[in-house]
Amino acid sequence: MNKHSLSKILARASYEEVAEFALAICNEHNPVIVKEPVKTLTMIKMREPVQQSLFYLGEVMVYEAVVEIDGAKGIAVLMCSGASDDADKALNMAIIDAAINRGIFADYGRLTVLGQQQDELVMKENALHLKTMVSFESMDQKAPEDLGAYKESVK
Repeated sequence: MNKHSLSKILARASYEEVAEFALAICNEHNPVIVKEPVKTLTMIKMREPVQQSLFYLGEVMVYEAVVEIDGAKGIAVLMCSGASDDADKALNMAIIDAAINRGIFADYGRLTVLGQQQDELVMKENALHLKTMVSFESMDQKAPEDLGAYKESVK
């Protein structure tokens, strides 16, 4: 599992799910907090779809935390959702990242199942939205065959 997939799964997970993974690590190892979770701003980078150029959409408030387990650092950056436990979730995510970097994380199976459950939920939500999607067609696709007769009818 790559870091992108891991971050995506943990960010979508509830605080309780992330805390459960981190607690299992803390029971066996002693994580050291290098940087307490703090609020900071980060830029959101987007790719423009036509020319494929990168641009910055704006800033977003995030929690950032750094943890170390036996010399291996773990970093987490979590967008603030307004929930009161965002800081704790970022800290727990950093603990999990440190455990993975140290090679002591053992719950990949549970993490994969959690990711599959999240993907299924997203697919169900997308299916609900697709039912309400409207398909627009450009008016330029069908031009009147006889433009002169069209002009006369408009007068």
